[in-house]
Amino acid sequence: MSWLFDLYLYGRVLSVVPMRVISIRLIVSLILTITLVSFLSAYFHVRGQRLNLRRDLERRAALLAESLAGNIEAQLEKGATGKIQSIVERFGNRERLAGVAVFGRDLKPIAQSSGLASRMLTQPSVLSEAMAENQRQSEFIRLPNKSTLHAYVIPLHRDDELVGELLIVHDATYIDGQVKRVWREAFARVLIQVVFIVIITLLIVRSSIAGPIARGAQWMRALRTGRSTTASVNIKDLQLLHPLAKEVTTLAESFTAARSAAEREAQLREAGESSWTADRLSVNVRSKLGLSRLFVVSNREPYSHVRVGKSVQTIVPASGLVSALEPVLCACHGTWIAHGSGDADQETVDGNDRLTVPPEAPRYALRRVWLTKEEEEGYYYGFANEGLWPLCHVAHARPTFRSSDWQYYERANQKFARAVMEEMSGTEAPVLLIQDYHFALLPELVKKQRPDARIAIFWHIPWPGSETFGICPWQPDLLNGMLGADLIGFHLQSHCTNFLQTVDRSLESRIDWDRFAVYRGGHRTLVKPFPISVEFSDSAAFLDNGDRYVDRATLLRELGVEALFLGIGVDRVDYTKGITERFLAIERMLEKNRVYQGKFVFVQIGAPSRTHIRRYHDLLAELEAESERINWRFQTGKWKPIIFLKRHHSHREIVRYYRAADLCLVTSLHDGMNLVAKEFVAAREDEQGVLLLSRFTGAASELVDSVIINPYDIEGTADAIRFALEMAPEERSARMQRMRKLLREQNVYRWAGNLIGELCNVRLDLEFRAEGRAGTSPRPHHQTAHGNR
Repeated sequence: MSWLFDLYLYGRVLSVVPMRVISIRLIVSLILTITLVSFLSAYFHVRGQRLNLRRDLERRAALLAESLAGNIEAQLEKGATGKIQSIVERFGNRERLAGVAVFGRDLKPIAQSSGLASRMLTQPSVLSEAMAENQRQSEFIRLPNKSTLHAYVIPLHRDDELVGELLIVHDATYIDGQVKRVWREAFARVLIQVVFIVIITLLIVRSSIAGPIARGAQWMRALRTGRSTTASVNIKDLQLLHPLAKEVTTLAESFTAARSAAEREAQLREAGESSWTADRLSVNVRSKLGLSRLFVVSNREPYSHVRVGKSVQTIVPASGLVSALEPVLCACHGTWIAHGSGDADQETVDGNDRLTVPPEAPRYALRRVWLTKEEEEGYYYGFANEGLWPLCHVAHARPTFRSSDWQYYERANQKFARAVMEEMSGTEAPVLLIQDYHFALLPELVKKQRPDARIAIFWHIPWPGSETFGICPWQPDLLNGMLGADLIGFHLQSHCTNFLQTVDRSLESRIDWDRFAVYRGGHRTLVKPFPISVEFSDSAAFLDNGDRYVDRATLLRELGVEALFLGIGVDRVDYTKGITERFLAIERMLEKNRVYQGKFVFVQIGAPSRTHIRRYHDLLAELEAESERINWRFQTGKWKPIIFLKRHHSHREIVRYYRAADLCLVTSLHDGMNLVAKEFVAAREDEQGVLLLSRFTGAASELVDSVIINPYDIEGTADAIRFALEMAPEERSARMQRMRKLLREQNVYRWAGNLIGELCNVRLDLEFRAEGRAGTSPRPHHQTAHGNR
């Protein structure tokens, strides 16, 4: 990368120094710079090379010592010194091995390789140190003849009693030889670079590029200081700098965003508030992970590839989960494991089903898992969404459990477990974050094979009461699978309580109600609430209220209606979202308040979901019929009360509706959190708009300044809509300010930081057992056992 700096330096020099002296000064400066950088680079390379070679030698010595120790200990116990000498002689002739020796407790040699005494005139100090401390020791010894030896000592035991030591001595002189070779190569490289620089510099100067380079330097300076954009310079005039210009622009934009974030953070600190950002999350989690790596498992992938005509396009699904976890994975070069569902996904992976993402700046690995059509039908649409989804949502839809679906669910979890194990191979103490109800069996599958892994599963949907969950025929299997995790996360404390009660009534276990932990089979699982949130940004301040009404007029004109008031609802078409109840409440509000007929329009964005499941297919038809019935009843001229948009919308499209609406209506019959409510608040930079929020959502426990409604109470919801439309501007603003302050502090980055931080702080069972051996009992307090409270 030094040549980039040199090029920038070249532009600066050309802009201030006369052309007649530029060649000499530039050549000298470049030679000095390249020489300094090359030698510094060579120094660090040499140091790293030496360290790696020494570590490799120590590792090989340790492996040899471990392989010999058991045999020698057995011979010592028999007193067979002759056999020990033969073992020493047989292994003492290996490559780069100076010799092997066995010493007694008195540090006198019992057996040693021929020739070792002549090479090592005195005993190494590590012999006495290892004997005194009863642990392995190693050191590098510099001999008077300039050669280097490496001594590795491992204690020998008989019935836990120290009886002697095994000494492995390697000739480490070859390390010095390789280091000298690297230095020679560095000198040669510097010489070649100097000659090359002189020639190229003369050619560049003579080709009269001083003008474009100077303009390029000015442009980069302007970008760096934030006083300019790419439009400030004609990139075509900088053909030499074009690739650099593109990268510098991206870097400058990152600096600008970081500077803005730092300024906002300083302002918030002055105001006594705290804000989490992607950068802060990255730094925080990187410090928690240390040398470990993060692995994430979810059904939905953060990037998919689809074929459009003859080309392949990258699709980034709108997901708060991706927004929260991608900065972490980028920071620690982690791995995201997900189902490859795009029709061109298999064309974009390597031989190991991996690719690096994000596409514009690859930083972490995406590992795709392939499911057959039958597996996806049974595991995802069948057991997960026709069984677990209605079971966990108290929305009066009967769950369907089929043994064939369960078999596919097991098979899919096993496939993901194999992929996880392959990705974790070679990683010490990995950290695994599993997402949602699709993978209830995965924690146990992974934990059995990698007990050193820290595993968390976050359950994004509600957890019902113990009697309700008992409907599932495979309840014990699901609970045992989840309890393989070290940490289980839910949105709400009540969900944690329901889960522990389910475990307590279903499995033999010990429950620590003070710490909310389950002890089962020697394993501890913590159960904690982590309410998820959305990304929150103050970076683009809303202009003024007038612009809001202009945008509303534009939206209504695009929709072909005329109105004064606008309401918005954004949902997947799902029976848990209470969309039918929402339509009925709007109808009742118009019945009771005729003044709003012709003035209030409600836009329902309904993304079709799981439509080949009959219940979802029928629901979509029911909602279409209901909206058409209400519109037929009230419609006049260019106005109708309900506009039902039955397609997927991008986040950018939805934000326009959020910002233009007078109210947002969330009528979920049961929801783990509901991020639509939080997205609406986050989008209202004008601090206007009213949120009507179902009491049966997790968000209702946080967004207490919303208008809380019971979606089953059609009359009450109708009155709440009128109340929101007639709320005083001062009250609207005060409510929105308080909710935005909450989201600013409790955003999705804080959620990810808290969840991963808690997981990294979890003590594994290995540590508990070690603690127990040390005499400290890890038994929990206030325990309850199944059937014995």
